[in-house]
Amino acid sequence: MNSSAFDRAARKTSQGGRDATIHIRASQQTKDLIETAADAIGKSLSEFVLDSARKSATDVLLDQRLFVLDADQYDAFTDALDNPPPPGSKLKALMKRRPTWQR
Repeated sequence: MNSSAFDRAARKTSQGGRDATIHIRASQQTKDLIETAADAIGKSLSEFVLDSARKSATDVLLDQRLFVLDADQYDAFTDALDNPPPPGSKLKALMKRRPTWQR
């Protein structure tokens, strides 16, 4: 998902439309735990599950895209990108392999 696709998904989520359904199965113990947590913060089971899943999905996507560096780390990072080491024997061998989907 590219950045604009992520933005579109976030906007759709925040618009509050309810035109899709998610079905899940859980043990009674898990359902009771989630209901207790939802009750503790005054939310319905559905609201709690959707909010939790939305937050988790956002975290997963941000973890794949965003990392924070201080000035020294940023300089080292850009230096490594600008000056990669020469390819070693393992990389050369990997690049010569035919991908599985082309076999």
